Amino acid sequence: MLLTRQTPLQRFERMLTTLGTLALHAGAVCAILFARPTWSDALIALGCYLVGMFVITAGYHRYFSHRAYKTSRGFQALLAFLGCLCTQKGALWWAATHRRHHRYSDAAQDPHSPHQRGFWQSHILWTLSSEYEGYDPASVRDLSRYPELRLLDRFCTLPLVAYIAFTAIVGGWHGVGWWYCVPTVALMHAVMMINSLSHLWGHRRFATSDQSRNNAALALLTFGEGWHNNHHRYMASANQGFYWWQIDITYYVLRALQALGVVWDLRRPPRHVLDEGRVAVP
Repeated sequence: MLLTRQTPLQRFERMLTTLGTLALHAGAVCAILFARPTWSDALIALGCYLVGMFVITAGYHRYFSHRAYKTSRGFQALLAFLGCLCTQKGALWWAATHRRHHRYSDAAQDPHSPHQRGFWQSHILWTLSSEYEGYDPASVRDLSRYPELRLLDRFCTLPLVAYIAFTAIVGGWHGVGWWYCVPTVALMHAVMMINSLSHLWGHRRFATSDQSRNNAALALLTFGEGWHNNHHRYMASANQGFYWWQIDITYYVLRALQALGVVWDLRRPPRHVLDEGRVAVP
């Protein structure tokens, strides 16, 4: 697959990304060790994690990557904007990279397969590699026709820098640590565990061609993303918990938004897929 050629500016941005990732983790560690949180700090951190997890799972993943439901252009732009604040780059890059993962899942071209490059490479080190800085524009033609999405993807760091500046102005270094660093690191590693642990640890309900697995603990942590083997069997579904006992918080919120008319046409797995999943994989 041909990736977009990197310019000197993009290479500089990659260096800043690496330094920023290190600074982000250092900030979270320092906040936890040296800056005792107030109750308001704890609530803000929790709120940032909860909102961020929904934006990534419902927005970047189920909507932008898989088009598992429909929504308005305005709400689409809002999801893309809030996604920028999660420090996981722009919606077009995220969707293109994730679609590549599904196309080559656990094969050599997969950006983050633990079966190809080991746990730590699949978990976080791949994000620091210049190999995946670019993406194939053809894989996100459905998204790139919206100029606002292209703009947010290209300048995804600007909303993030503005938010960090806001936390610094209002809360000082204490605010930066607890309102940005701690929840962002928690969100980042929770999402990354789906790339790494969900291909190593859990139960295979479906006999997919990859090593994806369902994991109830990760599903709780990531609002339903831990039903990863389900997802790899039928990726177009808005729900990843296919059965009533598989908790999928993101889907429950989407159902509420559907009742309010914010989203619609939530896709679900067909009956033959559900019946297939009721038979144990050898």
